[in-house]
Amino acid sequence: MTADDLARARRVLMRRDAILAPIITRYGACGIKTGRETDIFTGLVEAIVSQQLSTRAAATIHGRLRALIPGGGLPTPEALLALSDEALRGVGLSRQKTGYMRDLSGKVLDGSVKTDGLSALDDEAIVAELTKVKGIGRWTVEMILIFQLARPDVLPVGDLGIVKAIQKAYGLRKTPDAKRMLAIAEPWRPYRSVASWYLWAS
Repeated sequence: MTADDLARARRVLMRRDAILAPIITRYGACGIKTGRETDIFTGLVEAIVSQQLSTRAAATIHGRLRALIPGGGLPTPEALLALSDEALRGVGLSRQKTGYMRDLSGKVLDGSVKTDGLSALDDEAIVAELTKVKGIGRWTVEMILIFQLARPDVLPVGDLGIVKAIQKAYGLRKTPDAKRMLAIAEPWRPYRSVASWYLWAS
């Protein structure tokens, strides 16, 4: 998506959904970053670090991890595999997350998981490719699709924030299931990622 795409998405969503329109007006320009090159491997490393942690705690651990890499650079499969389990645990990674890092790095190096060239694939193909890695589920890949690849039409129905925001905005007595959410979101196509951003903001 480009900045023009985001502006167009706002107009379309406001025209099609009277409930979403005031939310969009309240929060202004959509905060999804556009027009940037992205390193999917680095994004996956950050996602693994961030699992079940506050933003602040995750940032601290990620900073310590980068400090272990020669030159303080971005993590690469080779650099992560060169670090001992003790070093990874020392920056605050759990035993489980250390295993996920090793699985990710090994699969990227042996070619069984590809993180380059993903922009040529459709969303579902990217989900299928990246969920081959231990610890990487559909929700994590959906965050990569929205915030790193700027894909316009992703609706993370498994995200608690989205579930609660839809329930509140649409005055639903029961917590909506995936089927109900998809039905509500149908008019948002092809800009469900943008609608999701506003729901999170709300």
